[in-house]
Parts: sequence; structure tokens; C-alpha cells
Amino acid sequence: MLPCQKLLWTEDIRPGPALPLVRAAARSPFSLCGKGGINMSLVAFGSWYDHVSSWWEKRSAQPMLYLFYEDMKEDLKHEIKKVVHFLGKDLPDSVVEKIVCNTSFDTMKDNPATNYRMAPAAVMDQSVSPFMRKGIAGDWKNYFTVAQNEKFDEDYKRKMANTTLQFRTEI
Repeated sequence: MLPCQKLLWTEDIRPGPALPLVRAAARSPFSLCGKGGINMSLVAFGSWYDHVSSWWEKRSAQPMLYLFYEDMKEDLKHEIKKVVHFLGKDLPDSVVEKIVCNTSFDTMKDNPATNYRMAPAAVMDQSVSPFMRKGIAGDWKNYFTVAQNEKFDEDYKRKMANTTLQFRTEI
């Protein structure tokens, strides 16, 4: 594959001022655990459960595109085309391909602007767990015991009982 060409936001792909726009991307709760264990009660922005379910509920009150990590890993180009459609734009395939290249896991993992390597340890302690680890879905299975998985499932079902939000935990 050729190296990615830089792609800058242009008037061609930026949403217009008349379009109220919210985009939310969510990862399965399992993918956030990895080596760090299974305590999902708090993450950097508070309760993971509250954060994710509140954005899910807001999708009916305003234009919102909700994306899922596992879907992006499975077919990034398709998910990017969903974003383009959501923005009401029509982009040439060459631009979509540049976006696919520049938003691939490997490219973003090597980009200091997206991998948090420049963030101070107080903000993102990458010695505990890097912000961008492996770029795969389902890796939680390599860290959870059966008992941990059962405990997590119980906690998830209890805390997410009032939402229709459904996650895939692997591809």
C-alpha cells in the first residue's frame, strides 16, 4: 500500500453551518478493559455506562450518527461512506480512499496527533495501557477469565437495562 496522502478538511467535506451535527463513536465495553482489568465504573469522563447510554438516548433529539468500533474495523470504507452521507456530501472515491488510509488504525497509531503519545502521563498514562493498543476487536477474551466475563455480563445487563443500545464484542 502506498503511504497515505495528507487530507485536510475543505469546504467540500466540512458540514455547513445550517446542519446541527453530532457524531458519536462507541466501543464495546469489553474493548476498553484489556490489560487494565474489568472495573468499568469510571473512565476519564465519568461512568462509561452513563456516558454511552446518554449519547445513545440523545440520537432521537438531534441529528446524530452513532458509529461502532467493531463496524469500523470490519469495513472502514463503508462506515466512512455513512459519515459522508450523514454530512450530506458526495465525495469522489479518491477522497474517500484518502480518508480510509488516514483513519486506519495503523496510520493513526503512528500519528502523534491521534495516539496521545504527546499527552502527559497525568492525562494518559500509556505505561498502564496505551491509548491505541492492538487495533483488533475481541481481544478482551485474552484477558478475561470465565468468572470475570460472567461478572461483567451481570454488571452490564444491570446498568444498561434501560437502553436499546447493543454492542458487538467481536467480529
